[in-house]
Parts: sequence; structure tokens; C-alpha cells
Amino acid sequence: MAESPFSAEPLPAGTRIACRVEYDGSRYNGWQSQPHVGVVTVQDQLEQALAGIANSPFRVQCAGRTDTGVHAHAQIIHFDNPVARSSKAWVMGGNASLPPAIRVHWAVPVAAEFHARFSALSRRYRYVIANTVIRPALLQGQVTWHRRPLNAQAMHRAAQSLLGEQDFSAFQAASCQSRTPMRNVQFVDVRRRGDLVVLEIKANAFLHHMVRNIAGALLAVGDGRKPESWIDQLLAGRDRSAGAETAPASGLYLVDVEYPPEFALPPTPYGPILLGTNS
Repeated sequence: MAESPFSAEPLPAGTRIACRVEYDGSRYNGWQSQPHVGVVTVQDQLEQALAGIANSPFRVQCAGRTDTGVHAHAQIIHFDNPVARSSKAWVMGGNASLPPAIRVHWAVPVAAEFHARFSALSRRYRYVIANTVIRPALLQGQVTWHRRPLNAQAMHRAAQSLLGEQDFSAFQAASCQSRTPMRNVQFVDVRRRGDLVVLEIKANAFLHHMVRNIAGALLAVGDGRKPESWIDQLLAGRDRSAGAETAPASGLYLVDVEYPPEFALPPTPYGPILLGTNS
């Protein structure tokens, strides 16, 4: 069992540390550091804060490199402890140096073979749509706004065509560098929660813009522009140009990453907070 994420006991230098990180992606140019472009990213901010705890710079690895505007409720990172610091130091000290839009929720020692990206069994994303006549004032940057009424049941039925291991070329960005368009979608659900329509999708991995392209297609089904059978047609055609526009980044959250149980990472609560506490 992993130690407490707030233990004050120093961990030996060289210990591999895993952390859960939450951030508001609307304030940053994505996760990945881009020093040649000169923009501020989540990775930049996090590494700068953690370097202050270690008194030396170092790199962190993440479970999924989110794009500009995409949020994370449960981004998982790892790094090798460069100095003897405690879990509490990494959490509390890191948060003291981080901007309010980024928070470390826990830091625990893990086995040396743990890798935030390559040890992951699946990722789970949530896409949140405010389905109201007037754009919400209090959720700017946190949700996607769609004015036309959405039939969440029709979107859910259409989304079931996405299940299983399939070729997702029709939902792959042109810039995607993946060697294969094959992905295994393990779960997909669309439901209404008051004025919000929430798309939940879990897969072993995702192609670049895959969730946002799926969301765009399901919005077209939900507001009646396309029939439910259209998702099947897109999958069969394997042609990205035949699909809908890529949905905005603002409603997308990385909400959970699953790992083998032997790594004993702390459980991730349901989130983000705007959706309440029950899944």
C-alpha cells in the first residue's frame, strides 16, 4: 500500500514519485513544454514549482499531454525524487509555489518500473456541454456552450457504435503522429444533468483530438443535423474530412487514469466539482 500523500517522512533520493495534478487548462498552452515557442504550459509551471522544492531543475512525465484549453481533474505524473523530500513537501511546498489554476493533490512513492504514461491501462475523459439558450456567464472556459436543444438519449445511442477496438481514422486529427488509428473504447455514455449534457468516454488510449472530434459528431446527432446512424457511417468511411467540426477544448477534462492495482495509487474522486459528487 502506498504511504500517505501527506507523510512528513523524507523519502530517499532516487525514489520514484507519482502525483495527481489538477489544472484549469484555459490559462495555458497545453501540458507540454514548448521552449522554442515561448509560451507558458502546465508542465513549465509544475516543473518550476517542484524545482524549488528540490533546489534543482528536473523533468516530469505525464499520463496524457492535454492540448491548449483542455483541463485535467486527474493528470498523473511521475518523477524520480532528486533529493530526500517527503510526500508532504512535494504536495504542500509545490502548491505554495504554483499558480491557483494548478494544484497537486497527492504525491506517493511508487515502484521504479511505474511510468505515468506507459503503465496506464486506460484514460477517461469527460466532455461537458452547457445546453442553454444563453451562454452561461459563470462557466466561461469550463464548459462548451451549445445553444440548440440536444437529445442526450440519441447521442448516447449513437455513441455505442464507438465501443470496442476499431479504426478511428474518422476522428483522428491530421496532425496526429500515432503509428496506428486503432483504439479500444471500453465505455461511452452521454447523459443530461440539468442544463449540462455530459459525454463520458474511456479507452486504452486516444488519438490527437479524438474525443473532441467525437463530441463534435455527437453534437450534430444531438441537435438533429445528423441521424444516429451517422457515427457508424463515419467509422466505416475512415475519412476525417467527412466528419463534424472539432468541438471546442473548453469542455474537455482528463478525469481519470487507470493503472494496475499493484501500484496502489490513491483513488480519484468524481469530478470536476461543477458536476457534483455522484457519477
